[in-house]
Amino acid sequence: MNKKIIILSSLLLVSLSTQSCRNDFLEVQPTEAISTNDLSLLNNDAGANSFVTAIYSKYLDWNISSFSWIGVTTIASDEADKGSSPGDTGGDKNLLDALDFNSTGGSFQDIWQGHYQAINRANQALYYLPLLTNANSDLKARLTGEAKFLRAFSYFILVRSFGGVPIVDHVPVAGNDADRAMLLTRKTKEEVYSFIESDLNAAIAALPQKNAYAAADIGRASKGAAHALLAKVHLYQKNWQKVIDNCNLVTGYSLTPNFADIYKVSGENNAESIFEIQGKGGASQPGIQQYSQTQGARGAGGWGWGFATPSQSLVDAFNDEGDTERRDATIIFRNSTLYDGRVVPATVENPYYNYKVYSSNFTGDDDSDANIRYLRYAEVLLMKAEAMNELGQTAAAIPFLNEVRNRAGLPNTTAVSQADLRIAIWKERRLELALEHDRWFDLVRTGQAQSAMAANGKTFVVGKHEVFPIPASFISESKGLSSQNPNY
Repeated sequence: MNKKIIILSSLLLVSLSTQSCRNDFLEVQPTEAISTNDLSLLNNDAGANSFVTAIYSKYLDWNISSFSWIGVTTIASDEADKGSSPGDTGGDKNLLDALDFNSTGGSFQDIWQGHYQAINRANQALYYLPLLTNANSDLKARLTGEAKFLRAFSYFILVRSFGGVPIVDHVPVAGNDADRAMLLTRKTKEEVYSFIESDLNAAIAALPQKNAYAAADIGRASKGAAHALLAKVHLYQKNWQKVIDNCNLVTGYSLTPNFADIYKVSGENNAESIFEIQGKGGASQPGIQQYSQTQGARGAGGWGWGFATPSQSLVDAFNDEGDTERRDATIIFRNSTLYDGRVVPATVENPYYNYKVYSSNFTGDDDSDANIRYLRYAEVLLMKAEAMNELGQTAAAIPFLNEVRNRAGLPNTTAVSQADLRIAIWKERRLELALEHDRWFDLVRTGQAQSAMAANGKTFVVGKHEVFPIPASFISESKGLSSQNPNY
């Protein structure tokens, strides 16, 4: 998808949204109607595109992809510390780091609210696209697939984070009691996963392969992205054969020969990339709001806020494996020189920073040109290896793990048994996907969270921390229709 188009898309939702249904916390503002004249202006290919571009635009926002998301997924885990200055809490980032958070935390509210805003935009698109009779039918079919992919993407983030959540599958009507209940009633985790799978299967049927998109549409959701996300959805449910089946359908991708090249601007949307949130830097062309800045080096000679500093535990994990290639592409060290010649002096406040979010062209700017890599081909290989191993196909799984290891300059795994290979794959995910927002969820789904957190000086409470608290504002607003997660 053209990055320039993304920036304009938020303007569309100003005209599409009304304030007639009061639900401040979800901020799911329904579109009861667009005037005949307004709809006629949108009744063309450009108008159809604008409805879906508005969804992509939401993922640039602070409350969905930036500081709060970094805190909940990275700082809370064992791969990063709060960082910054000791006295700068970052709102609630010190509490996330200590696993001492509760349902009033602003980060949880941001993530919940941001993704329901994205879901609302998807529902807007799915409502209006069929009404655009002058737009190309093939284009509308593809855009419908993109909207369903993005809705599924947001629900996957929500269900991993909070467990069961409300399923808002259409634009609500003001004053409709059933729609109010829809907005405020949590569904079970299983129901949410089923809804995600339905959306992704519909997206698969409608979307083209990545290479079918024109250059102006680079970054849009593709058939490969939908299969990869569906494989990941099945991974979290331990539906191992379905993981393999979907991984096998992710075709046309390959590993980037040099791992470090993935995270440069020149490596965005490359042959390994399956789905990325697209950022663009420069005046009036925002990227992901302060995503790079909040994690940039802090202090004299630095350029950012210094949050989410890689933990000593992560550094040690790289060193224990002899994995210098991925370590040096993942972590910025004090007293080092970056790939663009920038010197990180001894005067910066923290010893380590996140290299994967570094922007050479817009260092320190509010909005940079760094993308968020959400799905890469390397993860597809690791998902396939994990699923095959769990089904007892251990010998056949090993080559897929070795592909990822060898790209990082590491020798073939020495693991032979199912149990040893399971641990090897989990370790490989940690090193390969470090600081890419998966570690916390990987620890929970594999049952490693309590021991991993203890090793990092944190207390993970079994029966509580497997999910985050539902924001207190939502529970209050639901007036008994939804209840809080256990022990919060």
